[in-house]
This record gives sequence, structure tokens and C-alpha cells, in this order.
Amino acid sequence: MGRVSGKVALVTGAARGQGRAHAIRLAEEGADIIAVDLCGQIDSVPYAMGNAADLTQTAKEVEAFDRRIHTEAADVRDLAQLEAVVRRGEAEVGPIDVVVANAGIFSTEPSEAMSPRVWQDMIDVNLTGVWNTVRAIVPRMKERGQGGSIVMTSSTAGIKGFPTLAHYTAAKHGVVGLMKAWAVEFGPDRIRVNTVHPTSVDTPMIANETMYRLFRPDLDNPGKDDFGEVFKALHTLPERWVQPRDISNMVLFLASEESRYVTGMQMRVDLGYCEK
Repeated sequence: MGRVSGKVALVTGAARGQGRAHAIRLAEEGADIIAVDLCGQIDSVPYAMGNAADLTQTAKEVEAFDRRIHTEAADVRDLAQLEAVVRRGEAEVGPIDVVVANAGIFSTEPSEAMSPRVWQDMIDVNLTGVWNTVRAIVPRMKERGQGGSIVMTSSTAGIKGFPTLAHYTAAKHGVVGLMKAWAVEFGPDRIRVNTVHPTSVDTPMIANETMYRLFRPDLDNPGKDDFGEVFKALHTLPERWVQPRDISNMVLFLASEESRYVTGMQMRVDLGYCEK
């Protein structure tokens, strides 16, 4: 216990799913949290996104570990919003030591049919949103002079190509490019930068009808179990998906002093998918 005791972590996309799990896991190990989420819907996203009630629930679960949490609704596509969140959050809970750039969206469409709006929303959230998050914090982190850890959520799609997911694959590969550049750029200030690459995680981002139909077009009314069997066949370890906490455990490692000399790494939590 206490692996990140005394640290402050900013987590984006914290209302539910992986973001909530990261906030809770870090709090469980002693960190105070600044939790950010859009708390709204983006029209091109085919599933219901997190809302204000979800972010409130994240706060309650963090507070159950007797940790402080500052929550705000903010859009990672807007740098000025994030800079304001950082100022207010640090004033309330203290300087940020750990950044978990997790906010992301998912949609699927063949490239030849993809609208410019669908493409742009994906790039704006999943790539520019990561840029904005880090840009809002790093100057203050450098000025403080205590180093830090930046953990960015990529994907197996940041390593391999996925059909009908060109926009998502491009964004997640782009996150890796940012990580590699920043690991070198920020290293002299003892700021470590790494990416995490999950396979399918059991959250609403994949557990929805759009995904079921994408992976089981042979069925009229596919469900979660039908979809899961396809993913199980793709993995080396015989599991359908991982749980959010499995990713949070990797985030915790990268946030802690256990990884103090780890930077520039692509950390897979993928059930062996990328090796198959």
C-alpha cells in the first residue's frame, strides 16, 4: 500500500470506464486526484458517453479511500479549458506529479465512407486531446523541478492496423509518436513518458451494439457473448477481454517509483494479441 502516497494525479476521461478505474486505483495507493471528463456527448460517437453523475460517482469512490479529489467537466479538445482545470485543481489538491491522458472515443466506419466529421472528432479527442493535456501541465511540472510521470492511453491499434478503424489507428499511433518525442524532450527534467496499450477492455466503449455488429456480421442480433468469442480467438491467453483494473495496475506501476527509470516504453496489456 502507499505506492503513490503523497502524489497528485490528473486523470482525463475519469467519469467511468478505464479513467474511473485509474483514479480509484491511484487513490487506493495514496494519491490525490484531479478528475476531468467531458460529461457530455459527441455526435459521432455511437454509444452513450459519461455524464456528470458518473463523474460524481468517481469522486465518491475516490473519497472512500480518504483521498482528496477535484472534479471538473472539461473538453480535452480545448487547451484553455485544461489550463484552467490545472490551475484550479492544483490550488485545491496540490502540484501534479502524474498525468494519465486517458480520455478517448471510439467509432468504426470504412475509410471510403467515413465523413470528415467522424475523422476529425477522432483526431481531435484521441490525439490532440492528449497533446492538450500534456501541454497544459508540463510547463508547471518543469518549473517545479521535481520530475513526474506521464502515462498516455494508446491501444493495440497503436501497434497494429485495424480495418474500418483508420481514424482510431492513426490517432493511437500518433500518441506513440508523441510519447517517443516527449520521452526525449522531457527526460532532462526527469519527466518520464510512456504509453499503455490495452486490448479490448470490458467497458461501454466496446460493450455496445455497434461493436457487436462489427465483429459478428454473420448474426442478426449479436450480443456480448457472441462478440467476446471472436476476441477470445484473437488472443494468445484464452480470455475475451481484460478488466479496467488490469490496465490501472499498469498505470499505477508507471506512476510509481517502481518504474523510476522506465521511459519511452510501449507497455502492452493485451492478452498476447500483438504477438499472435
